[in-house]
Amino acid sequence: MMEAVVSILVGIGLAAACGFRVFVPLLVLSIAARSGHIPLGEGFQWMASLPAMIAFGTATAVEIGAYYVPWLDHALDTIATPAAMLAGVIATAAVVADMPPVIRWGLAVLAGGGVAGTVQGATVLTRLKSGTMTAGLANPVVATAELAGSLVTSILAIVVPLLAVVLIVALLMWMYRTSRRVFFGRSTPSPARDDHALDTPSDKP
Repeated sequence: MMEAVVSILVGIGLAAACGFRVFVPLLVLSIAARSGHIPLGEGFQWMASLPAMIAFGTATAVEIGAYYVPWLDHALDTIATPAAMLAGVIATAAVVADMPPVIRWGLAVLAGGGVAGTVQGATVLTRLKSGTMTAGLANPVVATAELAGSLVTSILAIVVPLLAVVLIVALLMWMYRTSRRVFFGRSTPSPARDDHALDTPSDKP
């Protein structure tokens, strides 16, 4: 039972990392599986092969470089969300082993795909607002932060999966509150009460 819970946490952590970058978590998972740090479920042993590792590494390098091209990063956003969700499903299904196929793929689609899509949607909104406010000048900074988030989350998901999930929840809450402030602004504070203005002058004899 404990192994099943840990594998689910690992899958959710990797799926969240797919929301930042699609191929970075798959590359980290491939390296971890090939080195024996994490077992893969039935039908996913191919991810630990050398050709798969090379393919993931090449795709990772291309994806990272593309997000530093000003016009290409926005073009990638049109396909990034479905790609991230698919990668989240694959990553989760690959590590959630010893479960009936229905439960395994149900968790992969709902938890893996859902978390990856949520994180990816938040990053798209962040990049869109950054591009609008800075004319795209801050996009490389955002891209670097997303890359770091994907790499750190992927490693934590394998080494300390519970911590990775806790950080993901905290990050999503922070991104939600930040996006509300950015797009909707702060709630208008009520005007300060002027006690002196409200005081009615006393009648003097």
